[in-house]
Amino acid sequence: MNYEKTKEMIKRHEGERLKPYKCSAGKLTIGVGRNLDDVGISEVESDYLFSGDLQNSIIEARKLSFFKDLSETRKSVIVDMIFNLGLPRFLRFKKMIEAIEKRDYNAAAFEMLNSKWAAQVGYRAEELADMMKLDRFLK
Repeated sequence: MNYEKTKEMIKRHEGERLKPYKCSAGKLTIGVGRNLDDVGISEVESDYLFSGDLQNSIIEARKLSFFKDLSETRKSVIVDMIFNLGLPRFLRFKKMIEAIEKRDYNAAAFEMLNSKWAAQVGYRAEELADMMKLDRFLK
């Protein structure tokens, strides 16, 4: 079998979609015919996707004027929040950002917990707020 020609033929037949869609059988599908309902993704594929998403979150965080001056722990907090929220929603934390810019990390932690996001993510917000306040990883 000619692997490359077979790959090209299947890709032409299946098509390629970079966002999930329902195939003709009603299955959630992505990419070149990947049936997410029945097959899902492997741990290797999950790690690959996660690594790319994490890198994108780091790139977004580095655009923030205050980011370079933060400790490694606090940088991790910001990256975690951007990963979870996306940069546009992260930027809505205006009071938290103002507190970080003033290096008032207790106030920043308070603002993190005083949000709809904190109610939605529960322990994640508590852990990140403690990390912001204490400047250390908790686990």
